[in-house]
Order: sequence, then structure tokens, then C-alpha cells
Amino acid sequence: MKIIINSILLTLCTLFMLSGTASAQSKSVLIIESYHSEYPWDSSYIEGIKEGMKGGYQFFTFQMDTKRTAKSEFDKSAQKAWDFYLQTKPSLVFLGDDNALKYLGPKFAAVDTPVVFLGINNNPRAYNVGSAANITGVLERPLLKRSIIEMKKIVALKKVLVLFDSGTTSKVTFDEILKGKEKIKLSGIEAHMKLVGSWEVWQETVKSAKDKGYDAVFIGLYHTIVNKDNQHIAADKVLRWTSKNTPVPPFAFWDFAVGPEKAIGGLTLFGKTQGLLAAEMATQILSGTQAGEIKVRIGEKGKLLFSKTQLQKYNIELPKSIASKATLME
Repeated sequence: MKIIINSILLTLCTLFMLSGTASAQSKSVLIIESYHSEYPWDSSYIEGIKEGMKGGYQFFTFQMDTKRTAKSEFDKSAQKAWDFYLQTKPSLVFLGDDNALKYLGPKFAAVDTPVVFLGINNNPRAYNVGSAANITGVLERPLLKRSIIEMKKIVALKKVLVLFDSGTTSKVTFDEILKGKEKIKLSGIEAHMKLVGSWEVWQETVKSAKDKGYDAVFIGLYHTIVNKDNQHIAADKVLRWTSKNTPVPPFAFWDFAVGPEKAIGGLTLFGKTQGLLAAEMATQILSGTQAGEIKVRIGEKGKLLFSKTQLQKYNIELPKSIASKATLME
């Protein structure tokens, strides 16, 4: 009888342990970043995901690091990310930004694991996941046109320079939002879009902005710039150099580019809002809703954000119509 009781207890303990393992596994979430966790956009949306996901989930992250590595390495990074997914076996995967969806979306479309993407600038169909029943997510739409028009209420603008690096997101923005046009007219403003991959060309473009008739420079992305030796230039260095050396007022489209020794401000996007919205969709999925039943959504329309230090530097006083809606930081 004692042997039978011990056998029953052992069986119950084994079942309990297996149940616990399955429960822990069902509580695990994998975030695959196109970039790296030190990148302010990534850290911001990850904060949003973790804040929005209630219920004690275990989070795994994988960094593809495609802002700082050569394009020839992207396939290898994607394979490592896939191997990490197979190792962790999460119940749901977040794919952050275009490169993660581009290189991994088709792989995930062939399995059952639900996927929520975020920070996507391109049409998901371009990455062959448009019809995948297990994939949905959040689109990111930089507010280039609206931000430029809004800033006209602050300073006189007739001709502006919109400056981006030559990375994936920049190219997609150029194609999707500006339809490949290097010059556009916006409420009487002539906006010139430039994609620059070289540090030396970037510096010359910034320094000559006033001589070429620009009233302001709008800083887009600047994270894939390399020098003449093909060495990556730290994004923070690019931004601070640009802020210090631009002969015209600098504005920005993303919150991480605003602040002392950075840009004055603008109608900006926040990574955290993308993360919160993606977390909301993920929660629905983990509660039983099929990913394919949740429509792809567009992230928040942006917030007016300004640096007090930079406003003072350029002797700019915000009009009441802007100040009443704006967030001010040092």
C-alpha cells in the first residue's frame, strides 16, 4: 500500500511539474528587435509592451542590430533570431520595425505562433505576410508633412531640408510617404528630401543648408551613417554634431531627437505608444482571439514636443495655439 501511495504522489508531482512548465511556457513572450536595445526607439516601445502586458509574462529579447551592421549581415542576424525563437518557444512574438518583419515575417507565416509587429513603415504585403492568419500589428507613419506644416506656425518657412540616413526605414519613408519625390510643396513650403549614408556628405549638407536657401532642417533618422572607411558613426554623435553645426533651426519627427544639444522639437512620434498598442493586440490574442481577426492599426498621430533649451537658443516663443497642446522638456 505504501508503495502504491508513493507511486501516486510521484505521479502527481510529475504532473504538477509538467503543468508548471507548460504554464511558464504559455507566459513567455519574445521581442525581436530590428535594431538594438540602446536605441531610444527600441527601449521606448519595449517599455510600452512591458507596461501594457499584464499577467506576469516572461520576456525574451533578440537584437538584430541592423542599424549598426552591414546589410550583408542581415540574413545571418535573421537566422540567429529564428534559432533563438526555436530555442525559447514563446507563446507570442513581437517583431519590431521593418527589417524584422521583412526577414522573419515569411518564416513566421509558415508556423502557428501568433505574431504582432510594430513600427512598420512599409505595407506588410511587401514582406509577404499580408494574408498570414497568425500575424497582425501596428503601422508607424512618420508625420513628415503635418510636422513641417505645424512648424510653419512657429518660424517662417519657405524652403526646408528634410534629412535622413540611407537605412531601410528612411528608404521606405521616402517611397511610401513622399512617393519617391525629392521635392514637394506643402502649404507654400518647398521641402527637399535627402537620403545620406556618408558622414562626410551629411556634414557638408548640414553646414551648407543656409547658403542653399533653407530656412530650417528637419532631422529624420541618422543611425546608419558611416564614414569614408565604412565605420559606423554613433547616432548620438551625429545628432549632437548636427545640432551644434547647423546654421538654421533644427526640428525633428521622433521624440528621441528632441532635447538640449539635439533638435528644437516638432510633431513627434513616440515608440512607447506603438508598444502599448501592440501590447493591447497581443493581450487580445493571448486571451483567445485569433491574430487574423484583429485588424492592422496605425499608431498614435503624434505629440507636439519641444526643448525649452533649444527654444531659448533660437529665441522662439511658441504661439498659444501650439503651446496649449505641447509638452515641454529641458
